[in-house]
Amino acid sequence: MSVDPYMRGRMSDAKSYAAPFELGKAMEGGAVGVVEESRADGFAPGDHVLHGLGWREVAVLDAKAARVVDVDAAPASAYVGILGMTGLTAYAGLTRIAGLKEGDVVFVSGAAGAVGGAVGQIAKALGASRVIGSAGSPEKVRHLTEDLGFDEAFSYKDGRVSDHLRELAPEGIDVYFDNVGGEHLEAAIGSLRLGGRIAVCGMISVYNDTEPAPGPRNLARLIQTRGKIQGFLVGDHYDLAGEYFGRAAGWLADGTLSSRETSVDGIDHAVDGFLGVLRGENTGKMVVRL
Repeated sequence: MSVDPYMRGRMSDAKSYAAPFELGKAMEGGAVGVVEESRADGFAPGDHVLHGLGWREVAVLDAKAARVVDVDAAPASAYVGILGMTGLTAYAGLTRIAGLKEGDVVFVSGAAGAVGGAVGQIAKALGASRVIGSAGSPEKVRHLTEDLGFDEAFSYKDGRVSDHLRELAPEGIDVYFDNVGGEHLEAAIGSLRLGGRIAVCGMISVYNDTEPAPGPRNLARLIQTRGKIQGFLVGDHYDLAGEYFGRAAGWLADGTLSSRETSVDGIDHAVDGFLGVLRGENTGKMVVRL
């Protein structure tokens, strides 16, 4: 079962892109389960299926809301991560929103998380000349450069983000993939090159703020750089799923793409796993093993 930062937004009744979770009812999220009983063609007991009724141990759903997955080709957890919404989010943000071009310099915040780690690897696979990531600890920084192939990485807890960017990308960046917001977004705008693009996927640094967070103070740089900033939801880009999953299968097979997971065991610890994501305790995808 998947736990993801976006779920935090559905715990509020504020107007948003999705209906809020309801008190007294099970939450929803990506999950892979084993079919116990089926009255639908194409689904048989023992099949593994991907569906959206996570946060429960038993789900009853319409066959149209499930997809059979091959757990011999990849672990079940991969289908709620690198071979699921996580990987598609990274791919759609880079290709369709940011319009990644060969030779681009790419900066990714929250790079040791599930989406961030996928962004860095996919950017390299698509021809980025340099990929820089930020993370929250020296261990995560090493993971980015030693395991995931990032060219450079830094801990945002060790000095100002803008100073790190000036040091690691002295000539600026072409693409910023934003998972964090706040100081990271302002620093990225400050380092944007002519024609730079920013894809806003998440702003985890402000999800629990009780007061409106101050916006970036340097938006005028978008005029100077002719820069673009655009938010997106992966749900608007499922038409890219076939293209991405086809390419991802090849990248996984040849080692271009890899994934790391942090897990907790049991539905009783799902909340612990979810809160751990918001605190940055995960490296890679956080999953709950049921």
